[in-house]
Amino acid sequence: MGKCHRRNDVASVVLDPPVSTTGPDHFKLWSTFSRASFRRMILDAVRCGGRSHKPSSKSPPDQPPRPVGPIDVRSECEHKKPAGSDRLSELLRLSESSENEEDIRQKVQMLEELKRVVKRLQSSNVLEGAKEVRRLTKEVSDARTTLALLGAIPPLMALLDSEDSISQIAALYALLNLAIGNDANKAAIVKAGAIHKMLKLVNEFPNSEVAEAVVANFLGLSALDSNKPIIGSSGAIPFLVKNLDNTNSCQARQDSLRALYNLSISPLNVIPILESDLIAFIMNKLGDMDVSERFLSILCNLVSVAEARKAISSVPDAFPMLVDVVSWTDAPGCQEKASYILMVMAHKSYGDRQAMIEAGVASALLELTLLGSTLAQKRASRILECLRVDKGKQVSDNYGGMSTTISAPQDCTTYCSSVELKDGMEDDMMSEEKKAVKQLVQQSLQNNMKRIVKRANLPHEFVPSDHLKTFTSSSTSKSVPF
Repeated sequence: MGKCHRRNDVASVVLDPPVSTTGPDHFKLWSTFSRASFRRMILDAVRCGGRSHKPSSKSPPDQPPRPVGPIDVRSECEHKKPAGSDRLSELLRLSESSENEEDIRQKVQMLEELKRVVKRLQSSNVLEGAKEVRRLTKEVSDARTTLALLGAIPPLMALLDSEDSISQIAALYALLNLAIGNDANKAAIVKAGAIHKMLKLVNEFPNSEVAEAVVANFLGLSALDSNKPIIGSSGAIPFLVKNLDNTNSCQARQDSLRALYNLSISPLNVIPILESDLIAFIMNKLGDMDVSERFLSILCNLVSVAEARKAISSVPDAFPMLVDVVSWTDAPGCQEKASYILMVMAHKSYGDRQAMIEAGVASALLELTLLGSTLAQKRASRILECLRVDKGKQVSDNYGGMSTTISAPQDCTTYCSSVELKDGMEDDMMSEEKKAVKQLVQQSLQNNMKRIVKRANLPHEFVPSDHLKTFTSSSTSKSVPF
């Protein structure tokens, strides 16, 4: 009984507040309720009449309080129930749940449509079902999960066995869309034997459109780590390398490169990649700026394995080509990746360090420490440190060999001449290094001045002036920020 009267009191304050109930206490009470609570109060108030009040302790002293006796709340509510209370209650309930019901209705409709699509796949109209799967899964992620749970993958796998290229392409793109952004579907498609079926298609039914669809599927499926060894051991890598060289489609070429990059991440795929002669292919195509950075990314994944380093160093002119990439000032990404490959190989093999020195890596690395990106500068400095330590050992070994030959000089003249020979060799080495550093500093200053003038839109004949050339030629190695 008290509960009904309390709600009636709150409702009366909101609906028709009399003068005696407009105090601050009622305002605070109303502010503590949410919108949903307020709606429920309105319903209860309408059902119970909405005008009954509790005896207020704030009544004037000359007005006696109304007597309160036993009241049948249910009978009173039913007796005072207004005519339109049921309609108002229904409208409020509909306004609260209209959005949820709309969402549920759309989901139910989508589920029924997906069920019809799966029935088409399982009937004789499987081609139309595959086209519907491709359409529905193109942008809706929930449809991919639902269709896979309803059993759409096995009929699509069976459609790959068709000899009709149209059916093959429809099934391939339906599977491709099912796997987008869904790791569970990627694993299920590979587990169902899709890789071998796709390779069978490209071998038995050579078709450029089918090949592009298969490459796109390999790209999507290879993004899952558990699929990488399965795809790599299936024979897909030679197909991707062959398609990379023979395709005329730019999209298929990029998809092949990305798929090979995904597969090169797994150490288990290093041997299949080496057997496919991918490294030799990469080194021969390294000058193509459209694909060079992706090629270098693949080499960065492989260079940590000894067999891959041996394969890289065995390619003719491999180090001159990598040193040339280090000099690509307009491709900082390629510079960073080439310097990483050289850094790993320099730290792992003395023979590779000697080959780098013969290829002229020192001057390219010195330039990179001055003009390269922050990451490229760090890697170039590490390579130079490795080469410097190695060169110091070589010089000390040479000095040790010379001291053994003249360890027992016949006279003082012979001994003095040997010491002068050592000092002369050291001076020549230092002078050559100083000359190289001076040349690089001069080149760096001139390049920086050209950039400044270009940004300031000054006349071209402003740089380089004779005064600048004189200044740079007189600079010393102390100005190099080492």
